[in-house]
Amino acid sequence: MDLQNKKITILGAERSGRAAAMLVKTLGGFPLVSDHAEEKKIEKSLAILKAAGIPFEAGQHSEKVFDCDFIIISPGVPSASKVVLQAKEKNIPILGELEFASRFCLGKIIAITGTNGKTTTTSLMHHVINLSGRKSYAAGNIGSAFSEIVLDVKEDEFVSLEVSSFQLDFNEKFNPFISMILNITPDHMNRYDHSLENYAQAKLSIFKNQSGEQIFIKNADDEILNKFQLETNAAVKEFSLTKELQNGAFVSGEKIIYNENGKALFTCGINDISLPGEHNRANAMAVIIAANCIGLPQEKIIEELRSFQGVEHRLEFVKEINGVKYVNDSKATNVDSVWYALRSFNEPLFLILGGQDKGNDYEQIKKLVEKKVKKIYAIGSSAELVFKFFHAIVKVEIKDSMEACVKAANQDTREGDIVLLSPACASFDMFENYEHRGQVFKQAVEDLQK
Repeated sequence: MDLQNKKITILGAERSGRAAAMLVKTLGGFPLVSDHAEEKKIEKSLAILKAAGIPFEAGQHSEKVFDCDFIIISPGVPSASKVVLQAKEKNIPILGELEFASRFCLGKIIAITGTNGKTTTTSLMHHVINLSGRKSYAAGNIGSAFSEIVLDVKEDEFVSLEVSSFQLDFNEKFNPFISMILNITPDHMNRYDHSLENYAQAKLSIFKNQSGEQIFIKNADDEILNKFQLETNAAVKEFSLTKELQNGAFVSGEKIIYNENGKALFTCGINDISLPGEHNRANAMAVIIAANCIGLPQEKIIEELRSFQGVEHRLEFVKEINGVKYVNDSKATNVDSVWYALRSFNEPLFLILGGQDKGNDYEQIKKLVEKKVKKIYAIGSSAELVFKFFHAIVKVEIKDSMEACVKAANQDTREGDIVLLSPACASFDMFENYEHRGQVFKQAVEDLQK
């Protein structure tokens, strides 16, 4: 893809947009970054662009946006936004940032999507490859934007790429060496016209351009995924917690076995997986398949499964104070994630729930909350919704800050209890992102001891 002297508009000035603009400039193009947000809200990003000599506009999408050879869209810009619809009317080509960056990648891409488990699985994949003596870059929805690292990747190296549905919305030629769909459950319904099919189709596009030499790994247990006819040229391999597979990984007693054509190529113990919970066994099986497909040694794969410590903000143990454990699961931005979190503990739970609602249906966790949760602290713009749904089955208090939730939990709990931040919502009503929310929770816990 020749960018020399091409005029390219980038929609969105945050991480992915900035990285795409830098890549365009590096490759000889002329980028313009346009963001609808006011300058005050994105001043850090604009300062970086200014220092790099990249022109930008904020607070609007002016007519300058359309004076270009093509547009690169950041994942945070909705595909149905006015500026995108106008560009389509003018027949201006639109590429997602991930699609754009992939065209310059010399290495092999392992692309991982799903409603839940993407970050953990991508981090584990990255961990296993690097500690097995090969080279992986973690990028996409985790770590660096793909555009930021793509020119560093050599032919014999890998990119462990976390991919959201938003990043797949403008997928034309993206064809990873290995693609994975971990699961599909309702999420981001506000962005997909409250259509589960629209959301699922975005995820399913991850494998649509793959060839016969490439590999697609899927969850054989996922009800929604199995409702769709999956048309792909890639070799399909599956993983399952419930049934034996001829081509895939499955649980058999206390072991995990990976078969190819009915023959066991890899075996490890369930206890070799360091992270707790059935969902992490499923995530690990997807990584085991991919690691075998790229030829990593069995003993190294097992060693790295044992040594992996998980990721920040995903069921992250923070501290124990007076016999009460505090757990940060800020990355649980949908109801399905909270379902997994609640199933991961047997101790009495004090749950911090709420934030920016995305069309949540709490019926899925109602019975688990009734069984396991002693009290809910409702927070954020959805606090009233949380109270209305749960107050008849468990005590619910509305709090106006994360610090107030933690202080109240400190008063209400006793030895053996767990305080769990697992909000089921986006964070943007009160925080910059889920990482910021998790950091505020952890700081509030630290402050209890001061």
